[in-house]
Amino acid sequence: MSVGHVARAIESAGIPTSSIYIRAFRHVAEEMKLSRAVVTRHPMGRPLGAAGDHARHRRVTIAALELFDSAAEPTLVELPEPFRASTRR
Repeated sequence: MSVGHVARAIESAGIPTSSIYIRAFRHVAEEMKLSRAVVTRHPMGRPLGAAGDHARHRRVTIAALELFDSAAEPTLVELPEPFRASTRR
């Protein structure tokens, strides 16, 4: 919940925010009615994806940034891609 509280405090100062949550905490983002939130189907500790999966990190980050242009009211977007463990060694 602390992410949501920080986002609300920043928003109240007039600075827009966009948060990234894992699916296990989707209910928190919904209950807090955050201005903008992206939900990923990733495990705890990996909201952007597997370590080293830079392409996935970029897609999640861009999805969160795009909400600044498209969200006129509280918006929650769930990305459909499931978590994939990194194949890099």
